[in-house]
Amino acid sequence: MPTAISSSPWYKHLWPWIIIGILACSVTLTLSMVTIAVNNPDNLVNDNYYEAGKGINRSLDRELLAQTLKMRASVHLDELTGEVELRLSGDSQPKTLELNLISPTQPEKDRKISLARSETEQGRYIGQLTDQVEGRRFVELLGVEGDKTWRMFEEEQVSHDKDLLLGDEPLQGAEDLN
Repeated sequence: MPTAISSSPWYKHLWPWIIIGILACSVTLTLSMVTIAVNNPDNLVNDNYYEAGKGINRSLDRELLAQTLKMRASVHLDELTGEVELRLSGDSQPKTLELNLISPTQPEKDRKISLARSETEQGRYIGQLTDQVEGRRFVELLGVEGDKTWRMFEEEQVSHDKDLLLGDEPLQGAEDLN
């Protein structure tokens, strides 16, 4: 007569636990990745890409106006007082200007500075910065001439020890419009 061989239950073997461990780790990692993605949305993705594309053309029109007006600007950030001094040259001298220092990846580091024209000195504008700004930024300068807004926009390395020059680079993206 053949003898019956009794095998031990499945949970006493090593291989089922290894497989269960791999599956449990993958489920845990997947759930943690989903939690991170939900709690930290990507700010660089634009849901309305069509409107953003139309906005590019509007920006180019404003930049072409600044180029036509021969606008140039030199921006100096004072580290101690936080004063922003801008020297503007060209065919437009509005009463106020708007200077935006835009971080490429972190919207909370964006800064908007209103600049007022100096009454005593031609082409000099003064504003106040509340905190220190350093690093790579998109620098946008907006002004109004008549009823049209002009715009100067460049990518710069911002620091408090060097001046930023706007209008010294050729207009990007408008090569076919000239």
